Amino acid sequence: MASSLTLRASVSFNRVRYIADFQLPRHPTMSAVPKTLLTEAEYRAFERAAEFRHEFHRGEIFAMAGASESHNLVSGNLFTELNVQLKGKGCRPYTHDMRVYSHESKTYTYPDIVVACPPIEFLDDKRDTLLNPQVVIEVLSPSTEAYDRGRKFDFYREAPSLQQYVLVSQDSQRAVSYIRQSDGVAWLMLPLDDASASIEFPSLGVSVPLSEIYRDVELSVPPPHETNAAPNERPAAVTS
Repeated sequence: MASSLTLRASVSFNRVRYIADFQLPRHPTMSAVPKTLLTEAEYRAFERAAEFRHEFHRGEIFAMAGASESHNLVSGNLFTELNVQLKGKGCRPYTHDMRVYSHESKTYTYPDIVVACPPIEFLDDKRDTLLNPQVVIEVLSPSTEAYDRGRKFDFYREAPSLQQYVLVSQDSQRAVSYIRQSDGVAWLMLPLDDASASIEFPSLGVSVPLSEIYRDVELSVPPPHETNAAPNERPAAVTS
């Protein structure tokens, strides 16, 4: 059974290896080839034994690429700040090894950082698949930026528990925060590109300065005040 599962999983993710941007569900170069799909239980068993992480969408698995030094530093700095500030408050931040399950789309994803608050709900007693994320943070990479801004946000906001989605650049001091509004449908978009700004987390009661997030990070794009960048965008509403 174990070898059969490994073989099926290998066939599945090799067939979609080219999808760096996770453009679901199109597979234009593979349309004539029948797909080998995994059940969710098979995926979880395979993933728990795998050396590398894979995301899952309706039977197909997608190998995740490694991260750059800047990506790791930005994510690590932000996680550290949240971990310190949330100490004793009940809410817990998790790193990129915690999966999030989106029930409606049958999708398993790995955020760079996810925060959950009591009562924290997991899919099973392995406690490695979270059901009720409150805040999700993604550090943008060139190969996944379109996915993080689009389809992946769609997956995350299926969870009624999600109150905030944050996208953080790895090469410039910029971030965008999306905050769910009281009607549960609209999202307020707050761009941040001032080096003195902080990311506010209203549902957690904490904030993290951009200066701490980018501490020791060698930026490839200088801060906005050192360029001729356009002024900040005004906050905008986003609807599901």
